[in-house]
Amino acid sequence: MNSAEQFCVSLLNNCRTLRSLQHFHARAAVTGLDSDPLVAGKLLLHSAVHLSGALDYARRLLLHNPCPDTFMYNTLIRGFSDSASPQNSVSTFSLMLQNLDSPVDSFSLAFTLKSAANMRCLRTGTQLHSQALTRGLHTHLFVGTTLISMYAECGCVEFAQNMFDEIPEPNIVTWNALVTAFFSTMIVGFAQHGCFNEAFEYFRELHKLGITPNEVSLTGALSACAQAGALEFAKILHGYIEKVGFVWMIPVNNALTDTYSKCGSIDMALLVFQRMPGEKSIVSWTSIIAGLAIQGYGEEALSLFHEMEYSGIKPDGILFVTILYACSHSGLVEKGDEIFDRMTKIYGITPEIEHYGCMVDLYGRAGQLAKAYDFVSKMTISPNAVIWRTLLGACSFHGDLQLAERVKRKLSELDPKNSGDHVLLSNIYAFAGKWKDVATVRRSMAELKLVKTPGWSMIEVDKEDDAVIKEAYEKLKEVMLRIRVEGGYVPEVVNVLHDIEEEEKEGSVMVHSEKLAVAFGMGRLTKGKIVRVVKNLRVCKDCHNVMKLISEVYGLEILLRDRSRFHSFKNGSCSCKDYW
Repeated sequence: MNSAEQFCVSLLNNCRTLRSLQHFHARAAVTGLDSDPLVAGKLLLHSAVHLSGALDYARRLLLHNPCPDTFMYNTLIRGFSDSASPQNSVSTFSLMLQNLDSPVDSFSLAFTLKSAANMRCLRTGTQLHSQALTRGLHTHLFVGTTLISMYAECGCVEFAQNMFDEIPEPNIVTWNALVTAFFSTMIVGFAQHGCFNEAFEYFRELHKLGITPNEVSLTGALSACAQAGALEFAKILHGYIEKVGFVWMIPVNNALTDTYSKCGSIDMALLVFQRMPGEKSIVSWTSIIAGLAIQGYGEEALSLFHEMEYSGIKPDGILFVTILYACSHSGLVEKGDEIFDRMTKIYGITPEIEHYGCMVDLYGRAGQLAKAYDFVSKMTISPNAVIWRTLLGACSFHGDLQLAERVKRKLSELDPKNSGDHVLLSNIYAFAGKWKDVATVRRSMAELKLVKTPGWSMIEVDKEDDAVIKEAYEKLKEVMLRIRVEGGYVPEVVNVLHDIEEEEKEGSVMVHSEKLAVAFGMGRLTKGKIVRVVKNLRVCKDCHNVMKLISEVYGLEILLRDRSRFHSFKNGSCSCKDYW
């Protein structure tokens, strides 16, 4: 560097804001130094990589440069690859391909591949792989390693392995990329199959090996937290995401929003959503609206839906399922009707089976069973078993035996071996006192070898051991006795088989898994902590009553997530207002 260039570079290194950078650029332009390749390159590097919030300025610098070189293109590609808009990295690469004076090199491909990985766009990644093959750069250590990471991020572990096999001398970074591709696939696989503890253990092992988790492993671990209701581990992951600087990744933020929502921490979900960098995607809006919906905040979900519309984002079919669900779980029948009409008439979205299911659920939960049946009868597509099952569930809840029998006949044609349908009909007969019909349904189940889906509940505690079951039962006996004496608890046993003694009926409902989980949590968790439980089935009326009484008698807050929604029990009442 000559003395003028050295002086410019020293001034440039002192620029800490975009405004100071612009002042420097203006001075360089006056002296003509902005056309110096070294100064122009350093100016672009500083704005694209070292200075926060100056990427658009860097892009303009490149576009207005009469003869940008490979270094300048690579610098902008690199800047965008680490930003919230990695797609701009790909468009810059395309622009570079059009400029024959700036040949593509290993850095061009590696940073653009990183962008494809961040977008999880396999199509772009494979196109870039072809570019690497054309130029003989696919086995280059830097490019090859990034190809492995790209295929891993896109969930193509076999392709990642094949790419690894082609690299002649892989280094430790290359090995780590492959290993990460596999502790990530395992984590996602465990999460998808309900093996939550295994997913957590693999994530911990990944961290112990000193390998930086990628987007796939993070979202997989967060998914396990969401399904298991593991709020404490979710907080640990959130802290890690903040520490390593993954907060700019929109998919990770979406997973965090979903996790906090499903763990019952809607305030944290909203905070993550509000702090998301850049423009929020349709998935981001859907995640937070779904979180509000599942916790019964229907009006708030509608408010965010309208805010999204005003922001210029067009809702898709999935989001309409979410907002209709919100209306259904909050009893907003008229609002649901309006949303359904807007979906078809304003946005031109043809209703699919999921939208129809939400509408049937909307009417059914509100007790408008005749309207629900009429709606199903007039559907433009043939109703499936799920639609009829939704209506049967509403009949069971509201005790409409006559309509339930008609609906069950439809279900018998579509899905005759579903144990849940038989159980629902049996419950309706029991509620009506028709014990002979109950026996007939139960006998039919036995003949068809149908088994009722077993209920389970999960609770997150610091430790677990072999004494868990005994401890839970003993604590539950104590709790049930106290709420009976102090809260006036009377067991809800109307749906329990008629041909057993009353004491046996009470015993059978007393040991439902959510009661045991709450009792166990009361004994193990620190005083003042919220007891958080996840249940795989819909909570029964007796358990719902018990939770309300426990919250009142013990001054305890209980958060129960069942198959369809959240129930927040506090001071003897539930957030669902007994509407579930």
